Amino acid sequence: MSLRAYGVLLRARQMTQLCRQANRAATFALRSTLQQSLSPTVLPQRRLGTVAEESSKTDRHEFQAETRQLLDIVARSLYSDHEVFVRELISNASDALEKFRYTALSTTNETQLAAKDRALEIRITTDKPQMQLIIQDTGIGMTREELISNLGTIARSGSKQFLEELKQQQQAAQTSSNIIGQFGVGFYSAFIVAQRVDVYTRAASPDAVGLRWSTDGSGTYTIEETKDVEYGTKIVLHLKTDCREFSDEDRIRTVIKKYSNFVGSPILLNGKQANEIKPLWLMDPQSITKEQHQDFYRFISNSFDSPRFTLHYNADVPLSIHALLYFPEGKPGLFEMSRDGTTGVALYTRKVLIQSKTEHLLPKWLRFIKGVVDSEDIPLNLSRELLQNNSLIRKLASVISSRVIRFLQERAKKQPEEYEAFYRDYGLFLKEGIVTSTDSAEKEEIAKLLRFESSKSATSRISLDDYYTSVGPDQKEIFYLAAPNRVLAESSPYYESLKKRDELVLFCYEPYDELVLMQLGQYKNKKLVSVEKEMRNQSRDPAALQDFGDDSLVGTELNSLIPWLQDQLKGQVANVKTTTRLDTHPCVITVEEMAAARHFIRTQSHHLPEENRFALLQPELEINPKHPIIKKLFSLRTKEPELAQLITKQLFANAMVGAGLAEDPRMLLTNMNTLLSKALEKY
Repeated sequence: MSLRAYGVLLRARQMTQLCRQANRAATFALRSTLQQSLSPTVLPQRRLGTVAEESSKTDRHEFQAETRQLLDIVARSLYSDHEVFVRELISNASDALEKFRYTALSTTNETQLAAKDRALEIRITTDKPQMQLIIQDTGIGMTREELISNLGTIARSGSKQFLEELKQQQQAAQTSSNIIGQFGVGFYSAFIVAQRVDVYTRAASPDAVGLRWSTDGSGTYTIEETKDVEYGTKIVLHLKTDCREFSDEDRIRTVIKKYSNFVGSPILLNGKQANEIKPLWLMDPQSITKEQHQDFYRFISNSFDSPRFTLHYNADVPLSIHALLYFPEGKPGLFEMSRDGTTGVALYTRKVLIQSKTEHLLPKWLRFIKGVVDSEDIPLNLSRELLQNNSLIRKLASVISSRVIRFLQERAKKQPEEYEAFYRDYGLFLKEGIVTSTDSAEKEEIAKLLRFESSKSATSRISLDDYYTSVGPDQKEIFYLAAPNRVLAESSPYYESLKKRDELVLFCYEPYDELVLMQLGQYKNKKLVSVEKEMRNQSRDPAALQDFGDDSLVGTELNSLIPWLQDQLKGQVANVKTTTRLDTHPCVITVEEMAAARHFIRTQSHHLPEENRFALLQPELEINPKHPIIKKLFSLRTKEPELAQLITKQLFANAMVGAGLAEDPRMLLTNMNTLLSKALEKY
């Protein structure tokens, strides 16, 4: 493999992604089965003796034969985590409250609704001794027919039907964003943890009676009238023994905080409100205080620092997006530096958490950002835990990424000092974005955020835009030099000729900077060229090698010295030639792709023997025929050949170190000590 090919491989880095096709296929098959007609059958009334005669009429209904199997699928396969049932039941309760709220506002005849001014809230009660969890709402409630239709038929969403009816009336715009339900299976998630479920409900009409719906999921359910039922719906879960943890108040509070903290209505857990933090991303940005942002940031990021920058972004096209993103003030931790870490952005739909750490919503290089993205257009699978329709997700990710990049560009102009501090801490992530992005336009937009020291200023960094405007349109290149620090950069042999010409050069101090610029390739039609590459190209120009000056070795001397050097360095250099680009240095090493070569030395060269390493690098030794060491070496090669050999090896080793291509600079010491011993023999 040539070094050029190695550089191409570096440019072609690809990231592998985990595939969830099996889960999606299972979800599709399940949903198809659920959408089949599952109309219940009313069985003949059974006489239960005096008790049945004294109570209201009880109807016993039977699910279709597949129902038990479907309930098992819901309980065991559809949801990845048992605690999700709390989210589903709270979402149903929230929908019931929204339906009542809309009905109350749209009904002109107040006598059609009972207790119209009642408090709209969700009440959750835990009962450890009885192993019960009770979730109650004061919403719209259900009639007997609605119980049969909504709870007796799996995969029929009452919320979805409600929205469809509103759409037919062209009144759904404001209400639809608050309705959560889509699939009609959320209620059945209760069977993940419950051995029996009782539903007490009373519709919102004045003449409605209280009803009790009950089933153990074995194939039948009962509906009977009952007294002392409040308006709304109350669900009583009789928990399985191995799920008794969900009768604990602290456990339920944790689940509410995780999934349902931003539901629009109050959630009272054993009489105390459990969802006090507001969904800031849906509020007017001008109305949010700095303290609210700080509290919200700490809540979603589980950290104790403050946000450095805040991006509050709302859009209706091309997708409905409500995003609130925070750029941390603290420096990134070790887990954030690793690409194996997950992104810090949570995905919500209508204020209900779908995923707390969402892959593919932001690219990996933006994994340091914390925040929330809420979109009604996100396609979900049946469990509302996985995303579908990759094209829409890619579109959403592209829109958000572009907005983040534009936001940082604005901060760099409006808050340069704050941005400089951000860049010191998080510049590495921006460079990663350039290396990993496959979109050339996006690469250039990210490149606007880069900052480097330059040969003209040691006190401030400049952007590529600054470089572009300062050199004018006639210069077709942007020069950069990679070095560990400014002292080594300014004393580099590769910088000598450019310094003499007073050219502007970017100084890159991080090992990966030159890889980033190599991946970028060009900026606004100016090629990004390393000073080593510029020197190698100039050395190929025959016109530049005509005159070495009066104090230089002459052509005949060079014609005998160069073959001798090639023979001494056989197997190590591909070629030896002269250069006019040096003044204070005797020689320099050039290779075809210096950035790729350095990366290879740092990461992979230890796997190869020395001869193979030089064969891959193909280094060229360029000598300065005016330098005293080179001129002295010419005479020593015949007078003291052993000393001349040692000097030649030391010159080559020094040049390799100067180029950053020495695998271990400590290897210099052996030859250096031998050279010193030989030089001191006469003393």
